[in-house]
Amino acid sequence: MVVYGVTWCYMVLHSVIRCRTDSDGGRWECDDVSHSLAPIKASGSIRSSPSRSSGTQMTHAQTKKRSQRAADNNQWEERQLMRSGAVRDKEMQTEFDDEEERKVILLVHETKPPFLDGRSVFGKQADPIMPVKDPTSDMAIISRKGSKLVREIHEKQSISKSRQRFWELAGSKLGDILGVEKSTEQIDADTAVVGEDGEVDFKEDAKFAQHLKKGEAVSDFAKSNSLAQQRQYLPIFSVRDELLQVVRENQVVVVVGETGSGKTTQLTQYLHEEGYTNNGIVGCTQPRRVAAMSVAKRVSEEMETELGDLVGYAIRFEDVTGPKTVIKYMTDGVLLRETLKDADLDKYRVVVMDEAHERSLNTDVLFGILKKVVARRRDFKLIVTSATLDAQKFSNFFGSVPIFRIPGRTFPVQILYSKSPCEDYVEAAVKQAMTIHITRPPGDILIFMTGQDEIEATCYALSERMQHLVSTTSGKARNLLILPMYSQLPADLQAKIFEKPEDGARKCIVATNIAETSLTVDGIYYVIDTGYGKMKVYNPRMGMDALQVFPVSRAAADQRAGRAGRTGPGTCYRLYTENAYLDEMLAQPVPEIQRTNLGNVVLLLKSLNVENLLDFDFMDPPPQDNIVNSMYQLWVLGALSNTGSLTNVGWKMVEFPLDPPLAKMLLIGERFKCLNEVVTIISMLSVPSVFFRPKDRAKESDDAREKFFVSESDHLTLLNVYQQWKANEYRGDWCNDHYLQLKALQKAREVRSQLLDILKTLKIGLSSCGPNWDIVRKAICSTYFHNAARMKGVGEYVNCRNGMPCHLHPSSALYGSGDMPDYVVYHELILTTKEYMQCVTCVDPRWLAELGPMFFSVKDSDTSMLEQTKKRKDEKSVMEEEIERLIKEEAEAEMRKKAEEREKMKKRQQTICMPGWKQGSSTYPQHKRPDNRLAGWSSSLSPHTHSNKMHPTSRALQQETTPLRINLCIYKEPSRYKQNARVSF
Repeated sequence: MVVYGVTWCYMVLHSVIRCRTDSDGGRWECDDVSHSLAPIKASGSIRSSPSRSSGTQMTHAQTKKRSQRAADNNQWEERQLMRSGAVRDKEMQTEFDDEEERKVILLVHETKPPFLDGRSVFGKQADPIMPVKDPTSDMAIISRKGSKLVREIHEKQSISKSRQRFWELAGSKLGDILGVEKSTEQIDADTAVVGEDGEVDFKEDAKFAQHLKKGEAVSDFAKSNSLAQQRQYLPIFSVRDELLQVVRENQVVVVVGETGSGKTTQLTQYLHEEGYTNNGIVGCTQPRRVAAMSVAKRVSEEMETELGDLVGYAIRFEDVTGPKTVIKYMTDGVLLRETLKDADLDKYRVVVMDEAHERSLNTDVLFGILKKVVARRRDFKLIVTSATLDAQKFSNFFGSVPIFRIPGRTFPVQILYSKSPCEDYVEAAVKQAMTIHITRPPGDILIFMTGQDEIEATCYALSERMQHLVSTTSGKARNLLILPMYSQLPADLQAKIFEKPEDGARKCIVATNIAETSLTVDGIYYVIDTGYGKMKVYNPRMGMDALQVFPVSRAAADQRAGRAGRTGPGTCYRLYTENAYLDEMLAQPVPEIQRTNLGNVVLLLKSLNVENLLDFDFMDPPPQDNIVNSMYQLWVLGALSNTGSLTNVGWKMVEFPLDPPLAKMLLIGERFKCLNEVVTIISMLSVPSVFFRPKDRAKESDDAREKFFVSESDHLTLLNVYQQWKANEYRGDWCNDHYLQLKALQKAREVRSQLLDILKTLKIGLSSCGPNWDIVRKAICSTYFHNAARMKGVGEYVNCRNGMPCHLHPSSALYGSGDMPDYVVYHELILTTKEYMQCVTCVDPRWLAELGPMFFSVKDSDTSMLEQTKKRKDEKSVMEEEIERLIKEEAEAEMRKKAEEREKMKKRQQTICMPGWKQGSSTYPQHKRPDNRLAGWSSSLSPHTHSNKMHPTSRALQQETTPLRINLCIYKEPSRYKQNARVSF
């Protein structure tokens, strides 16, 4: 009875074990035929990609997983039966003896490169560096909450767009039959000019210069005065001669002038008029692209020359300069990359670093590089300009250089504070703008917001309220021209803020902090400052940078107020209290170099032959942990060798203006012969989400998204979307039908075109893997293996290295796909209610061990743990021997260099002290030795002089002295000795 009871229990347990839940909808399926419950597929199943030739390989992998699971269950059952005594002397066997069918067990370990010298990497710091004075203050809390109005507008726009899509006939087959005309946007999308290679050149249309028009006077002051008269009215004009005198007398000068003083537009012209462009050009760096372009346009108009002739600008992927250009405005990133090819910047006579108080990442690195250029080139001049009064820091950094101060702002600005904190600063800004428009005299308005979402919501709310105002006043209300301004805005729309509005219209510009510096928008009289801005901070827990909203600093608030005093007396409305300004805001912004990831900086400095990054001359050195972590990440990617120097891969990565992981993916794409697909994926990752999901039509949009799903990878899903859009001739109506964002796809197409241009300049040819997208997955794994995660439960993963929980996002192609992969890699983590993985790709664990051996290895049943530990120790010993060999070689090279310097100094000494000596001869003319009374005289050094007394330094040189003393003697005053030798001989 006992045996029969156990056997019955075994049969029931056998049935229960073999059945499992399907993650699609809680349904059951069974692997055993005798106890099968037919697997049920959900009605909204994922359809395969139209561009995939077959999914056989993934299906085979899933079959092997099921087989391995069944084998594991069988072994467990057999063990239980043997322990109960129901089955005796039964050998445990499995029919899956082939190595390919066995489950791969991945071992996780961590190898540190020797150049870290025992320093720890990836410490326990879990919170990002917060550039805020008090995280519990009212402004900090409001910045974390966000705007309620923005959320309401997003919901309203989603409903409106979905209704428009549902009823829209233009561009559809029925619309063509009924003769419904397409919209302008659809016509532009359908008639895009495509080249022979199937690509279009977006650069020509994206050029800012193509959309700039000649500026027209808006304010009364500009209308009544010519450009020459306006230049003379600027405060800098009254101190022109004194400023040029200081520049002539010093190699480095710090110029302090408030916003509107004219330092950005006039200083370069003064240097040109003074003749500094006769033997070189004058360069002026700006922290933002729009500032560089707009200032160059203004200066070209004042000099009465075409933009790109005497005056030009250069930004990323756009160079509007020519052979005659003598004044060049550029972003600081452009000048930084120029130092890669020309370390001494030989073509520049003067460099003006404008708006240095911004303290961008590139600006701080340039400070250290230009400080060395100043030391090497005596004909080079550096001028650092700042709008803040705290310029002593800049002066001290360059060796207590003089500070030149320009008189105050052109026109006075009245500053008004809010009486109480604004819970919703977007709503408050909209109300204030409408109040100004209705009650205040003529004058344009500038509103500062944090990002694109808030800007678009503000423009939407203002347009709605203007429509209501016009309807209630029977069309008598004055027109308000609402213009957005942010970095991702197309160039033609950015240029509109500089154009003169229609007669009687008032401009209202809604901008990010891009409008804080160097933008001269004629006619701004009213500024609305919300007091917030987006800043990039490095989150150690996520391992990447993230844009977050924080209160701005007092210096930035003063900059914003200064925008109102450029063309006349203005008013600044601050939507925060005066106490908040004094107590809750930092005096100066936290430098970007102290709060962001330094991967690109480390890569750039290494390419400039900066060996010891911890000793690089930063004005505000970043935390050493950040530098060490960045070096470690670059070593993991293969950009740094075991000794900390750049590898061939690292040198190539420097050429791409991308984050190091994406640059590495490009190079791997070339190696794996799938570069065409990798370029497309990188372009799609560089833009916002291409999928559109309205709330009231969520089911339809989800069904449309599933058509593009590639169940192995979100990266491949993005690739499939782009290829399907291309196959449909880049049509806008096709995007509307499939709930895709047309503008996001167009931006991805532009980025792709720019990357192809860089590849062409590097003479890297495109290659394609065709339908074999498993190679693309392996290329993705080679870049993001450090972001690998293993399955823990249904839809739940944990990071293989640190154990952090990671969840599949419901929008992922892998979410609810049935058999979940054991291992995945992800592009980034999003911290919301959970830690969601963004852009996930399933990978083979063998790929992780092959491409990331410093972290992973495959467990070999024939190899014991002791042998594996010994193997890792041997690998570490090899790396230590490598760095010891490098240190020895460097020491020997240093000794040879010192020996050569001593030999060179010895020959120089003999040339000075023994004029008759010839190289290769052991003798030289002997002079009669004087008697004892003339023991301190030398006839050989001064035969033509009446005073034959030897110079003390010459006596020291003639005696046998130590090399150190000789070095000091010759080095301190080389010109004097050369002159003495020339006179004597």
